[in-house]
Amino acid sequence: MTARLIGLFLACGLAGPLNAQAPAPAATVFQNVRIFNGKAGQLSGPSSVLVRGNRIERISSTPITADANSVAIEGGGRTLMPGLIDMHWHVMLVRLTPGAVLAADPGYTNLVAGAEATATLLRGFTTVRDVGGPAFALKQAIDEGTVAGPRIFPSGAVITVTSGHGDFRQFFELPRVVGGAPSRVESLGFSMVADSPDEVRLRAREQLMQGASQIKLTAGGAVTSPHSPLDVSTFSEPELRAAVEAAANWGTYVTVHAFTPEAIRRSIDAGVKCIEHAVFIDEATAKLMAERGIWISLQPIAPEMVNMFPPGSEEAEKFAEARAGVESAYGLAKKYKLKTAFGTDILSSRTLAQRQGALLASLVRWYTSAEVLAMATGTNAQLLAMSGKRNPYPGKLGVIEEGALADLLLVDCDPIENIKLIEDPAKNFVVIMKDGKIYKNTVPR
Repeated sequence: MTARLIGLFLACGLAGPLNAQAPAPAATVFQNVRIFNGKAGQLSGPSSVLVRGNRIERISSTPITADANSVAIEGGGRTLMPGLIDMHWHVMLVRLTPGAVLAADPGYTNLVAGAEATATLLRGFTTVRDVGGPAFALKQAIDEGTVAGPRIFPSGAVITVTSGHGDFRQFFELPRVVGGAPSRVESLGFSMVADSPDEVRLRAREQLMQGASQIKLTAGGAVTSPHSPLDVSTFSEPELRAAVEAAANWGTYVTVHAFTPEAIRRSIDAGVKCIEHAVFIDEATAKLMAERGIWISLQPIAPEMVNMFPPGSEEAEKFAEARAGVESAYGLAKKYKLKTAFGTDILSSRTLAQRQGALLASLVRWYTSAEVLAMATGTNAQLLAMSGKRNPYPGKLGVIEEGALADLLLVDCDPIENIKLIEDPAKNFVVIMKDGKIYKNTVPR
């Protein structure tokens, strides 16, 4: 069976109302819809939207006549909104544990990830920023139409230090010999160990060579890595600067995993533009981020994630500590009006992945429904645009406006009035379109 046939089987056999192979119609007209444009805090009046090719061509307050070669979709007053964006995703690790990935054949890992990519799209997430893992091949298969899935902004292998977050080597693999054979996790492309500015520069350039849209480093400890306590800072400032320089030479940016104020400040001083997690951020550091215009990429950590770890384990204790910091991090992000991105960081749980929309909806603990929806569409798209010419999908994402890329959701009722609608995409997302192509359409004909 060819790779293309395997992709077709995964896309059509597992995804429900999905068309992974048919070409996009010449044009699609959405009639009688109310628009959430990815920015405004309210819906438009009754409108019509014409999509031609992969772009939004026209938005009108009066009906648009569909020609014989167009698909006409009667909105019936439903809400048309941009496709959702998850800014902290690991497409190769959503269903499999790190241990399973290290033991598995890469072909199996990619097939599992392909099935999850299709499910992700059908949850209404039309774009993800992958912040660590060998997503390049799956991205290519999706872009070519072999597998249905979201747009992927890939970081490639996360760059870490010896003992840092992402160093999943076993003790028998030590000592590391600079220039020696790569470890299993490195050969698979999940992470790369770098212990000097020159090594960091090399590893960053390797990811850019493969098509990375941004570079990801781990500047501090983490919950899921076996050798990295939460309080540690890892990369030195010169090492971080080497990555920033390499990325800037390619017109893009560096984002870092960092929990503590020290790790965050060191990264900012080195020129890093985005901080992932930041769960232990303090007031002074939040103020510094506001002054420097640094992005914070936060995730509403789901309590169920503790089930990933054995009760009483070090990882379970670290998880509880990190989760406790989320409340304060969101509070400081709001207080200092930080540029805030939404992501989920779901790992090793197909069940939890099915709650991707519910995690987004949970942000109403800190924001209005309109602010939540804007964060996961227009705001997230602003951070994606920082990839500059390394952006694999030139064009505007996350908004409904003329000329923007046609990633659209038709939602039953008003998600601003009732954001819980996005918790059940199978029921409430009646049309899912990506790049002008309809992947789901359950509007009664």
